[in-house]
Amino acid sequence: MKYKLALFASGSGSNVENLYNYFKNNNTIIPELLICNNKDAYVIERAKKINLAYEIIEPNSKNNNEFLLFLKSKKITHIILAGYLKLIGKEIIKRYRNKIINIHPALLPKYGGKGYYGDYVHKSVLDSKESKSGITIHLVNEKYDDGKVLFQKEVLIDELETIDSLASKIHKLEHKYYPEIIEKYILNQL
Repeated sequence: MKYKLALFASGSGSNVENLYNYFKNNNTIIPELLICNNKDAYVIERAKKINLAYEIIEPNSKNNNEFLLFLKSKKITHIILAGYLKLIGKEIIKRYRNKIINIHPALLPKYGGKGYYGDYVHKSVLDSKESKSGITIHLVNEKYDDGKVLFQKEVLIDELETIDSLASKIHKLEHKYYPEIIEKYILNQL
């Protein structure tokens, strides 16, 4: 069986490029297209550079059924969130139940929910004097950062840690583990 991924992103897209490169020669799991809700996002430039098809669409309650038909026409089996900042609609979650995966730059359930993304997460972690942070890879449900946790990996926070240095550590974890966990989950190897 072939599995086709729709990669959803809103920003820079380093995880999109990393996932594409990881799966580009895979005959079973195929990064089919990018869905971006921000026409000015740098991820679009990345998609052009790596020849990944893309659509600038913001799924919402008015067009979810049309959007689901579009995904069906592309034979999308899984949705992968890679820095996508919008809540996924209920109709999409229902159709792709347990087939939408997200990565969060903290150890959920801490520092998750609406408004907790990127540097906001790292600042909150540092302001709270945490001794560790990390990544959480989880399934998506109707609430921000609330789905079943598939994987977590910790990183220690140094005494002189900054938002930028913590973000760098987190990105390294994301790039290493996100593609592997996606692959294992899709192939029922987790």
